Amino acid sequence: MAASTSVKIVPLGDKVVVKRQEAESKTSGGIVLPDSAKSKPQRGEVIAIGDGHVKSDGTKLPLTVKEGDRVIFSSYAGDEIKLGDEDYLLLREGDILATF
Repeated sequence: MAASTSVKIVPLGDKVVVKRQEAESKTSGGIVLPDSAKSKPQRGEVIAIGDGHVKSDGTKLPLTVKEGDRVIFSSYAGDEIKLGDEDYLLLREGDILATF
């Protein structure tokens, strides 16, 4: 019997889980880049969101991004996590700069 490999991650509070976009393997001129020369993209897709910011009076303010949004985030934002064979980025909503 095979074990289930799908894992559902549920971020807490104002956290967001992002699947980072794949790094470019070629330059615009057609030069193939080795793995050491590839930069990590600052773009990705929102996979899961937390339940929101907690205000000082205890009420929750929902997040502005939603699952499926494509986002641009800060270079060194968040923590990289690995679940199964997939790599994700766990970051605060404040580290997201824009949606597109």
